[in-house]
Amino acid sequence: MEIFYSPETEGGRCILTDDEAAHCVKVLRHKAGDIISVINGKGTMYSCRILSASPKCVEAEILSAEENWGAHPYRLHLAVAPTKNADRYEWFAEKACEIGVDEITPVIGRHSERKIFKTARIEKILISAAKQSLKGSVPSVNAPVPVSDFILKYGMPEPAGNNMQDGPNPPDGHIRLIAYCFEDESRPRISVRQALEEYKGSEVTVMIGPEGDFSREEAELAVRHGFIPVHLGPSRLRTETAAVTAVEAVYFRWMD
Repeated sequence: MEIFYSPETEGGRCILTDDEAAHCVKVLRHKAGDIISVINGKGTMYSCRILSASPKCVEAEILSAEENWGAHPYRLHLAVAPTKNADRYEWFAEKACEIGVDEITPVIGRHSERKIFKTARIEKILISAAKQSLKGSVPSVNAPVPVSDFILKYGMPEPAGNNMQDGPNPPDGHIRLIAYCFEDESRPRISVRQALEEYKGSEVTVMIGPEGDFSREEAELAVRHGFIPVHLGPSRLRTETAAVTAVEAVYFRWMD
């Protein structure tokens, strides 16, 4: 199934430009009168009839629309530290999109080896992955932020105290998980599977640290703001592998 992407889908018309138009006309040889499928990146898939076609611009008439096309029954926000090798982060983003993720935030931690991260290439990869995996939504990518800033923004509005007492069903219905490798007797980690199985909602945030892991101070800040400490099994995983494993855990919790 050929899928095109266009954020310009208003007034009963759909416009393809740049690479999308060139691929439609020069590679796939589409012309006026042909029917094509277009996603808007926000969850809708359109069936369109081409009105005019050139390698720089394709204008099409929208015939029908299917909302929530290829959607999943949960919302997943991944906060993942940039990897030293940028290709590994791109691989993670692509696979996460294929499985099911809604938002990605690169987080810079105390032990991060990569402190600067550009999102432009990731955004293109996510568009391609959404089309390939038959999804109407393209995950959003936020600008990189320090780990502490992310915790304060997306954690519980007020410090949650003993996180384990709050359990996997916090008052706001949003489960927050942080995966790290070290043990803390006062706050024992549970498996990500256990945390998700006991959760009754559908909004999930998962934090995955850098190759050097989160610092103890970062982990403590997260726990104080409602994040549940979890592990992903006995294997020591690379950052990108841990992130994909977390995505799969969430996917199978709702889709199995």
